[in-house]
Amino acid sequence: MSKLTDVPKRILIGRALRSDRLGETLLPKRIALPVFASDPLSSVAYAPGEVLLVLSIAGVSAYHFSPWIAVAVVVLMFTVVASYRQNVHAYPSGGGDYEVANTNLGPKAGLTVASALLVDYVLTVAVSIASGIENLGSAVPFVVEHKVLCAIAVIVLLTLMNLRGVKESGSLFAIPTYVFVAGVFIMIAWGAFRGLVLDETMRAPTAGYEIKAEHQGLAGFALVFLLLRAFSSGCAALTGVEAISNGVPAFRKPKSKNAATTLAMMGLLAVTMFCGIIALAMVTKVRMAENPAVDLLKNGVALGSDYVQNPVISQVAEAVFGKGSFLFIVLAAATALVLFLAANTAYNGFPLLGSILAQDRYLPRQLHTRGDRLAFSNGIVLLAGAAGLLVWIYGADSTRLIQLYIVGVFVSFTLSQTGMVRHWNRHLATEKDPAKRSHMIRSRAINAFGAFFTGLVLVVVLVTKFTHGAWVALLGMVIFYATMSAIRKHYDRVADEIAAPEGPSDDSVRPSRVHSVVLISKIHRPTLRALAYAKLLRSDTLEALSVNVDPVETKALREEWERRGIDVPLKVLDSPYREITRPVIEYVKSLRKESPRDAVSVIIPEYVVGHWYEHLLHNQSALRLKGRLLFTPGVMVTSVPYQLQSSEAAKLRARRRQEWNAPGAVRRGPAQERAKETSSQP
Repeated sequence: MSKLTDVPKRILIGRALRSDRLGETLLPKRIALPVFASDPLSSVAYAPGEVLLVLSIAGVSAYHFSPWIAVAVVVLMFTVVASYRQNVHAYPSGGGDYEVANTNLGPKAGLTVASALLVDYVLTVAVSIASGIENLGSAVPFVVEHKVLCAIAVIVLLTLMNLRGVKESGSLFAIPTYVFVAGVFIMIAWGAFRGLVLDETMRAPTAGYEIKAEHQGLAGFALVFLLLRAFSSGCAALTGVEAISNGVPAFRKPKSKNAATTLAMMGLLAVTMFCGIIALAMVTKVRMAENPAVDLLKNGVALGSDYVQNPVISQVAEAVFGKGSFLFIVLAAATALVLFLAANTAYNGFPLLGSILAQDRYLPRQLHTRGDRLAFSNGIVLLAGAAGLLVWIYGADSTRLIQLYIVGVFVSFTLSQTGMVRHWNRHLATEKDPAKRSHMIRSRAINAFGAFFTGLVLVVVLVTKFTHGAWVALLGMVIFYATMSAIRKHYDRVADEIAAPEGPSDDSVRPSRVHSVVLISKIHRPTLRALAYAKLLRSDTLEALSVNVDPVETKALREEWERRGIDVPLKVLDSPYREITRPVIEYVKSLRKESPRDAVSVIIPEYVVGHWYEHLLHNQSALRLKGRLLFTPGVMVTSVPYQLQSSEAAKLRARRRQEWNAPGAVRRGPAQERAKETSSQP
């Protein structure tokens, strides 16, 4: 079984790394930017489109509000970035929003933030990959026809890449992320040059279409509600900002300074690209609709279900570069790829947060430990499973998935910044140095404005998106919160039960006697070895125990027992229903009932086999019996292994694999020196 699973594992994720090589996996800023900021950077591929989709409800005339919405998103982005720069300096341990809220607002607030972030990380993977599939599908029809299958395949591929380790996956992701950023900036610059200097007219492929407005002439509260909904959709550009504050430990030293610099670079790049794409979309007259088959008209006729609506960035690139041009193809490929890789932000944030929560006993302890490649493997696999399920349920439709999005991230934004205000208040109460107090007051003002602004946006998001799917994200948060609370209660209850008392207790008192029972099915080498071991224990009483399932076999066992003269009494239990486990359990319980202060030691002979399929043929009764005996107080279970020849062969194979080195893996010195060493050996 070990060979069956280990060889494919090594092929897929590589050789295991020693714990002392953890420092080698830390990230420089040039790699940390694509690793932790690929989500907010790539969101410019779909966030502008979401703004236009919502505005299209009121018709093309509402598009003139998009620059103002972009300005509001930019102000919010800079506010959040400035606020989180305070976080990474104050809390460099990597807890991020969870640690800030937990420390300053209490465990309930911390758990709320953790629930929100876990949900948002899962949605980040689902939305990014679904959007990437749609971008790729505009060029490759097969992808559109098999959206769910392709999306899940990408999730599996990303999972394998991340299981290889954060630095290795970061190096792979850096190139397409930087190509995407460069491509967008070239597009913005070339579009501005063509429009402002050359005075050329650039037209998107949808420029000639009309939009059938669902609601004509919106005004008053209805218009405000529409603009707020468009703004909340544009806020998708902010998702993933918090990942840097969660991932500070993954940075090279000085960790906080490098994380803060990366955060600032990410914010500047994201807002520039977002505004540039919105501006070019307005200039090239891009037309988008939530239901393009019905609401987009050409010469007054609906386009129909065969029409595929390309993303805004694709339409703008076609208008600026020309369809089929080299730069258009490069940007289209980089956009699709970076959207897939944007999920890497979640692949780094979710496992790290899961590890911290597991350390605090809110999640299973298996999520706290690192895997073979020094990545939090269990967290990576859990994230992949949850995202894959979500993609399958929603049919890899980014428009449906994005309605669930950003609720969790603004919950964490708001509580985190509120916690930072409490943090500075606590430190200001004891700090006397005027320079430090001035710095703290400035930081508190930044975090206070951040808390107010993100809280306001959270209300807007909840009001405008609740009926469109945001309730699913809230339900997910509630489920995570309840599950983590239950896990913490379980761990606390177990810790109280097993805590060692200061004085004497029943657990430290020696049993009055030890009654050993050796389970026997027939007389063979494993049986004789188990009996010899049981005699070595010097128990107060020792007996062999067999269950009468077949009278003929039982009679043969008794006769051979007597013929061999084995000096251990043999007791046979009747089993009219041919059960093995139940009679043994009842007999052991009867021994405990007769003498509660006695300990019962059950000794089970077992075969040790060398092939995985042989496990299916042996030891099944022993496994069931051990599982039942674990629930019986005062009973100790001992396995006495007997190694079959196949296990010896497996041991030799394992030794050969351990000693084998790939060609060139070991330097053996010059050939002449090796010849001398060989000749000098006796």
